[in-house]
Amino acid sequence: MTTDDHTGATPEEKPTVVLVHGAFAESASWNGVIEQLRIDGYPVIAAANPLRGLGDDALQLRSLLDRVRGPVVVVGHSYGGSVVSVAADGHPGVRALVYVGSFLLEEGESTGELAGKFPGNELGPALDPVPVSDGHGGTVTDLYIQPDRFRAVFAADVAPEIAELMAATQRPITSEALAEEATAAAWRTIPSWTLVTREDLAVPAEAQTFMARRARSRIVEVDASHAVAVSRPGAVVDLIVEAARATAGSTAALGVEGTVTRPSVRTSPTR
Repeated sequence: MTTDDHTGATPEEKPTVVLVHGAFAESASWNGVIEQLRIDGYPVIAAANPLRGLGDDALQLRSLLDRVRGPVVVVGHSYGGSVVSVAADGHPGVRALVYVGSFLLEEGESTGELAGKFPGNELGPALDPVPVSDGHGGTVTDLYIQPDRFRAVFAADVAPEIAELMAATQRPITSEALAEEATAAAWRTIPSWTLVTREDLAVPAEAQTFMARRARSRIVEVDASHAVAVSRPGAVVDLIVEAARATAGSTAALGVEGTVTRPSVRTSPTR
């Protein structure tokens, strides 16, 4: 029986990787990551994140996680990390959490609150609010990135033609979702890894590092924009594989901390 070069595990022992996109992105933003993970033999699911409200979005993801057989590594990008932290809390199949340019909220915190906690966020002024029906006789506010500012604030290291496609296919998030407070923090009981994007203008690297250190997450830094899954999919895959390898055979390894060394990325202490 063959084993995998990255993990030393047999193919049937590899966890399913569930990828959760954030605001202004969609499932296809993971395509480069999915391709490399599948070559390595990992089952992969790219979840469709509704981006309507933190609690409801987490319920949808939890339902998906409940349908996956065997161990799972859950990966959240940006607001997707907020959803992951609520949805994965107490889930018996989730082996590891991987946060990519992401939020690691504490209970009672909102995504919007942490986005503005440190300087360097240029996303806010680039957003267009659009009132839309909530389907129940009321309205909510959808937020879009202005197309002519999308690449600069979200995907500066992505080829212009790709960034244009991303701007055209961006998924809006409601302002209510960004304001909703987290009701759980799965990183308290599930080991986590964090990829800090040092050139991020949407979630400043200082904010990412603050949250990751607070969560005792293993940190890797990479020189990339917020759209790191598109511009640097290999760095994302490396960290996912590290998380899968480090937690192989365990669903409750607590207190993971330290650094991970990867080519072309920088590591930082978790303290």
